[in-house]
Amino acid sequence: MRLTRADWVRLLLLWLGGIDIRLTMLAVPPLIPLIHRDLHLDEKAIGAVVSGPVLILAIGSIPGSLLIARLGARGALLAGLGAVAVFGGLRGYGPSVPVLFTSTFLMGIGVAVTQPAFPALVREWFPRRIAIATAVYSNGILIGETLPTALTTPVGVLPLAHGDWRWALASWSALVLLSAIAIGVAAPSRASLPSGTTNRWWPDWRQNQTIRIGLVMGMASATYFGANAYIPDFLEQTGRHDLISPTLAVLNGSQLLTAPAVALWQKLLTGRIGFIGSAVLMGTAQVGLVLTPGVGIVAWAFVLGFATALAFVVVLSLPPRLAPPGGVARMSAAIFTLQYATAFVIPLIAGALWDATGLALLAFVPGIGAAAAMAWGAMALRIPSRGEVPPAAPGPA
Repeated sequence: MRLTRADWVRLLLLWLGGIDIRLTMLAVPPLIPLIHRDLHLDEKAIGAVVSGPVLILAIGSIPGSLLIARLGARGALLAGLGAVAVFGGLRGYGPSVPVLFTSTFLMGIGVAVTQPAFPALVREWFPRRIAIATAVYSNGILIGETLPTALTTPVGVLPLAHGDWRWALASWSALVLLSAIAIGVAAPSRASLPSGTTNRWWPDWRQNQTIRIGLVMGMASATYFGANAYIPDFLEQTGRHDLISPTLAVLNGSQLLTAPAVALWQKLLTGRIGFIGSAVLMGTAQVGLVLTPGVGIVAWAFVLGFATALAFVVVLSLPPRLAPPGGVARMSAAIFTLQYATAFVIPLIAGALWDATGLALLAFVPGIGAAAAMAWGAMALRIPSRGEVPPAAPGPA
């Protein structure tokens, strides 16, 4: 069955929405020196500005499921993107430290409540093309992570903002606002549920499958965030300062190849091959990062970025495929809660290990252990073939 014109429009909306939920978050790291200078923040405060939204993604996912139950996936997406645009732009108002932290928190809540809407929309708009729709919006997410790091400084948004980090942040938020307006105009209205089903929002924490998926994905996310956090100082400590920028660029840029790979080889989304293959590549790449001298670390960064993003795309496809009608959002919320909580905690452990020993290479040990745990956890997952239809949800919430 060929894609219709309406299908292409919906795919474009999913792609734009995926970009929007990362664009404002990743606009901060390139501007850290300017923010640090103007607001006189210490390193702990800078760390909170950068990594705080990751924790907020865990805290806000369940309220996002509630919002979807009340407004529908489309309504929740618009409300969340509106919050991202408004509070993302207000972060530099003043400038004021309380405004920065308050706006960052509220922006993070906007991102968090938006995320569970995407799997619900995939199920609602593309019940027979879940793999393609997931690949499209996950590609948007990965592009949203890459664009701000590449186009904020030294060329791009900051020069257009005359070197003012406040206007640079507001510029990225303006793009989110324009996308939200486009989605509001073009997206179809809320679809009705099948007879006898209801939108349930509170996660069922007794579902071992859901918990296992969240923890498995958390291991991949923790490895990704940990690599971004510790590769720069690891290269500095090993006398390869000139490789910091290319290594980070390759680590993040290689992620863009995963969505096309999944779209072309949909077997990655069935069975356990996607998870286990990602885990093996993650563990091998981190060992390579630590042991390979010279420019070879760039090649291992490519492998690591691809592997972590592959696991991410596989997970995003699971709620639309596994959840019963009316249960996609709450399953997604449970997965995201566990995923980002894990992604917040494990890099902290890695940093503490580095601080305690003074050895930069030991910061990658938790990530290697996370890859092993991910492979072990994935072996017990029960992932149906694409042809299986989830049963109806029993009873109201």
